[in-house]
Amino acid sequence: MAFMDNYEGNKERTDRWLRTFPLGRLEAHIIEFNAEKGYVLVQAKAWRNQTENDPAGVDFAFGYREAYPEKMRRWMVEDTCTSALMRVMALVMGGTDKATKETMEIVNAADVYDPWATKHGDVPSYKTAVEAEQSGTPSFGSSEDSSWSAQVTPSCIHGDRRWNQSKPDAPKAWGGYFCTEKVKEKQCKPDWYVLRSTGQWEPQV
Repeated sequence: MAFMDNYEGNKERTDRWLRTFPLGRLEAHIIEFNAEKGYVLVQAKAWRNQTENDPAGVDFAFGYREAYPEKMRRWMVEDTCTSALMRVMALVMGGTDKATKETMEIVNAADVYDPWATKHGDVPSYKTAVEAEQSGTPSFGSSEDSSWSAQVTPSCIHGDRRWNQSKPDAPKAWGGYFCTEKVKEKQCKPDWYVLRSTGQWEPQV
């Protein structure tokens, strides 16, 4: 059995949808499109019958022009819309992979650029924050900029806290992580920080 035999074709999936949900409804909406950068994001929704108010399934497809074989790039938008519809049908019906045979043929034919598998030079290493700053690389706890933020944002029962600090011309410097709860009475106490003479923010003890 060939590899592609494991995948359902577009027509096969559409026919299966019509048999399974003859009163079903499908919609495709372009959420984002950028002709210059060559990509499109499509959302698809599926209803099993005319009485369902909310869709039974929602799925997405992302089309990237450079991932298509050259002769197929002009149909990127149409193909992405079809792909989104095929995916949401598979989501609702089940019983098969979301990708169709046609999609996998494009993937196999294209020489897709994988940014995660590409090396873009060596990663620089610096002994101190000052050394990194002198090279033009921003670092945490900058000695020239007091807008400091921790590598790990503290959290409370309401989620991640938000860093806030006084303006440069304030009579007294203050800073800290604050609760994001909008109701003041329910807010957790701030985590206060003090600005040292070195220009570093440190937790108040």
